[in-house]
Amino acid sequence: MNKKQPKQVISKYPIRWAKKNFSIKIFCSIPNIATGILLQAGKNHFLIDPGDGILRDINKELSAEKVAGISDIFITHGHHDHVGGVWSFLTYLRVVRKSDRLNIYYPEGCVEIESIYSAFSKVYAKSTTYQITLKKISKHTTFRTKDVAVKPFPVIHKEISIETGKSRVVPALGYNFSFNDTRICYGGDTAYCEALVRNAKDADLAIIEAGHDDDTPDDMHMTMHEAISIGKSAKEYFLVHVPE
Repeated sequence: MNKKQPKQVISKYPIRWAKKNFSIKIFCSIPNIATGILLQAGKNHFLIDPGDGILRDINKELSAEKVAGISDIFITHGHHDHVGGVWSFLTYLRVVRKSDRLNIYYPEGCVEIESIYSAFSKVYAKSTTYQITLKKISKHTTFRTKDVAVKPFPVIHKEISIETGKSRVVPALGYNFSFNDTRICYGGDTAYCEALVRNAKDADLAIIEAGHDDDTPDDMHMTMHEAISIGKSAKEYFLVHVPE
């Protein structure tokens, strides 16, 4: 008997998937423009890669009270299309007077998040109603937050240096999120790498970027062929970050 092929969903944004009171909504994932992802586990909400427009998107999805209750942000890397909405989100939480702590998880060496936090603190240090805790990830070990097990893993992502014109590696992570015996693997932006292959395998849902077509492979993003080959190892998968 042939093995059942995993379900592949490619559709216009937003994309939503849910299982056992565990859901994820991808508002968009457009290269060089914006990414924005909302993760829900039971009554808890988390943000992943809040790019430009995330504040607008989540306010259409959640009440102001629930937005204020978001406890954790997970950053895969510091490129503008993945962190462009962080500043507006932090200032909005101040306006609605969030009172509990906000954790921001990010890869060690991601200067963009540290710079945004530093600037925000300088401007609003005396008028912010909540605490922001930066959680720099240097070890890829599983931790828990709000009943969700989170396992970060290293991926390979690069950028072209404006100064030298050469490619260089940027700090970048993928994440496994597990809740109610259900696992979602989000690879972030990455070239083909064995860490993503291992972590996507047998996931209930794998979210895989396909930033290059098969005619223009490089070491910054995956081709469609590479992304599909990894996605097929999961039970279901989405292809995201596909150039429009």
